[in-house]
Amino acid sequence: MPDLLVMLLTFAPWIELRGSIPLGIAAGLDPLLVLITAFILNTILFFPLWLCLSVLYERTKHWRIVRGVTRNALKRRAAVERWGIPGLAIFVAIPAPFTGVWTATILAWLLRMPAHRAFAAIAIGVLVAAAIVFAATMGVLGGLGWV
Repeated sequence: MPDLLVMLLTFAPWIELRGSIPLGIAAGLDPLLVLITAFILNTILFFPLWLCLSVLYERTKHWRIVRGVTRNALKRRAAVERWGIPGLAIFVAIPAPFTGVWTATILAWLLRMPAHRAFAAIAIGVLVAAAIVFAATMGVLGGLGWV
């Protein structure tokens, strides 16, 4: 059962691997397996999100609020283009709420980044975030004698 919870938390917005890695390791699951599983699941989350955003936009693009959100996002496109892939990767790599795959995918989609570039940046960011969370978890739980 803990492995299913780890998987579900990895997909949950604002929790993602920042919560699933510590939970899985604290639950006694193999730390390396938790790390790899959380990384893969969190990274592939990009694809259904990107697709859902595209489908949802096609169905709602005539709504005033949707037009306003996309117009406002595109006004900020120049700042994002300046940082590009490294900026998005750093954004995802910060292990804090609202900086994961969900937010980064929405941001990249709104700013009309090419999907392959957005995915590369997000995958790099997830890898760094996973390493940070894993190291911190192992350090804290190891210090407590839990692993």
